[in-house]
Amino acid sequence: MSQYIFLDESVDLGFNKKKKSSRYFIITLIFAIDKKPLEKIVKKVHQSLIKKIKKLSGGVLHCYKEKPYTRKRLLKLLARSNCNIMTIFLNKSKVYTRLQDEKHILYNYVTNILLDRIMTRKILNTSIPIILVAARLETNKFLNKNFTHYLEEQVKTNHRSLIKIAIKYPTEEQSLQVVDFVSWSIFRKYEYNDKSYYNLIKKRVIEENPLFS
Repeated sequence: MSQYIFLDESVDLGFNKKKKSSRYFIITLIFAIDKKPLEKIVKKVHQSLIKKIKKLSGGVLHCYKEKPYTRKRLLKLLARSNCNIMTIFLNKSKVYTRLQDEKHILYNYVTNILLDRIMTRKILNTSIPIILVAARLETNKFLNKNFTHYLEEQVKTNHRSLIKIAIKYPTEEQSLQVVDFVSWSIFRKYEYNDKSYYNLIKKRVIEENPLFS
């Protein structure tokens, strides 16, 4: 038996104003005792898509590409599950200049804060194996061996617990498709003041904090 944490981020961690980088960067975790309910949500939503859209999707749901109806359907199903959500949002204008130049350090640091909060609040049973699955993106340079080693050592040192880090594509791990929808919804709340999607899963959010505010 294992417990699961699924991690995804919304928007790249860029600071170039000339390239119209976003104002906010979001890292989101969904944690669950059992990942099957999340997989069932993805399967149910995908089955509801018309044949043409299914073919175009390649079997993977991407929130920013989906129709509003599809987004809301998945989020409503998640709201009825027993999964919980934790997120940190960064106003990038508040991030120290030195960290803007060390993005991999910043990414690891933010992720570790979320893991530390989960362990400190005893949200998961540390006597049962914990697996953190992070979404791998072709453009993401931070999910690498250093990321994995850093987090595993931090949890071991600070909480005397073991955690296994796995980095996968959403095609390999369906539950990552769910956390993608959640992270996108939270990003919409802060970047565009659009709470319509966030409000659907608000009751599942147990912690939502800014960093460098």
